[in-house]
Amino acid sequence: MRIRTLTIAAASVLAFGAAACTQSEQKQAETKAEAAGDKAADVAAQTGEVVESGAMKAAQAVEKGAGTVADKLEDKQAQAAAEGRPGAVNPATDERVPAKY
Repeated sequence: MRIRTLTIAAASVLAFGAAACTQSEQKQAETKAEAAGDKAADVAAQTGEVVESGAMKAAQAVEKGAGTVADKLEDKQAQAAAEGRPGAVNPATDERVPAKY
């Protein structure tokens, strides 16, 4: 994203420079292009922060959801182990209920 912004800023400098006829006009064009480049860089940085924040919130939601699923699975395994269902693992002891042959 930053490279694209800087490329746009560089293209702006060239466009302003080509359009300007006098040295004074070229200097003004460069100043305007630099200001536009700085502004674009600030916007890019803010956009990056927003994207990063969104990714963080998504990761937190996934983590919370995974924790909820893990809790439910643990409860079901504990219940299955307490009932003696073969293959179930008791979460408290990490022991598997043996198969009945």
